[in-house]
Amino acid sequence: MDQPRFQTPHPDSPRLDHCPEGLPRAAYVTPEWFDAEMATVFARQWVCVGRTDSFRPGTMRRVTVGAAPVIVCDGDGSIRAWHNSCPHRGSELCVDEEQALGKLIRCPYHAFSFASSDGRLVSTAHAVPTPDFDRSAHGLRPVSCRVWYGFLFLNLAEDPGEIHADVGLRTLDNWPMDSLVTGHRWETEIACNWKAFWENYSECLHCPGIHPELCDMVPVYGRGIMGATEAPDWTPADPVAPNLRPGAQTWTADGTPCGPVFPGLTEAERQAGYSFVTLWPSVYVVAHVDYVRSVRIVPLGPERTRLIAEWHFPAETLVRPGFDAATVAAFATLVMEQDGAASEMNQRGMRSPAFVAARLMPEEYEIHRFHNWVLDQMEGKS
Repeated sequence: MDQPRFQTPHPDSPRLDHCPEGLPRAAYVTPEWFDAEMATVFARQWVCVGRTDSFRPGTMRRVTVGAAPVIVCDGDGSIRAWHNSCPHRGSELCVDEEQALGKLIRCPYHAFSFASSDGRLVSTAHAVPTPDFDRSAHGLRPVSCRVWYGFLFLNLAEDPGEIHADVGLRTLDNWPMDSLVTGHRWETEIACNWKAFWENYSECLHCPGIHPELCDMVPVYGRGIMGATEAPDWTPADPVAPNLRPGAQTWTADGTPCGPVFPGLTEAERQAGYSFVTLWPSVYVVAHVDYVRSVRIVPLGPERTRLIAEWHFPAETLVRPGFDAATVAAFATLVMEQDGAASEMNQRGMRSPAFVAARLMPEEYEIHRFHNWVLDQMEGKS
């Protein structure tokens, strides 16, 4: 097959005008690099831990933010989060995955007690401190909380700043995000570095060979690009065409909506068929005309990552006769299984001492941006 000749992209195109080097091999396989990412990227950025309605009132639940164990508490209808570590000797406070929560959080080791409302030290139980002990300095360490469209984000930094999304935080204003109900959940572990999965998500050069079903649903993916603006000959004068194949409206097996189409969407949003929002380092959200999918990326080690995908629907869709959320989720689940297998294949190859660093192609502009972002975070830049 003849190779296409390089042509300078239009200035408004996202394509790269050069082929930069990627991150070094160590970034994907060494514990040292992974530990540095947990201490910087995941300790400074907002990390999604799920939907707010999954945290039940009157409970505290264990979650992990990077390398830090955290408890999320919903005691009076407002969510608070604390490091899951007693200021006394460091014992974990919440032992089970989820526990009942009252006015006090009591350490199971020495019975020190803390107010669940503000984390202040209330009692040292059997211990009798000397006068030099400052009770006010030994409360629970707080973790900052933010809610975005019904998703709970946590941040370990003392001055965390705002949440950032690639296309802006208001992108999904026309979807009824806060009222959606989680109808299906799919969770798996994949044998790859967390960045390898993000990189796979960030390009479509792999789509023709890995995703035949997805390329049928989204024909532009079959050209190895994520959107028309990535085509080498694209110009702003080109007409905007629907993303999905003729007759398809959404990501279901046959392209038919699983319930009523969201009434507040614009014609452009309906024609697009999907809207992606990326919030590094932990989650992306895909909004369709009839439901929304979220995918969380949880690093477990240098070569181990957990994926947690959830499908969110209007309550009235979930109670429709014959509705099956798992059937709706089957198409995207297949795509994610293919992505997971591709990411594992890539990871196995990167273990080779022959691999030094990637050489990115012009279509991999988003990976280049991701790499620069990771390095900036590790160097302490915003």
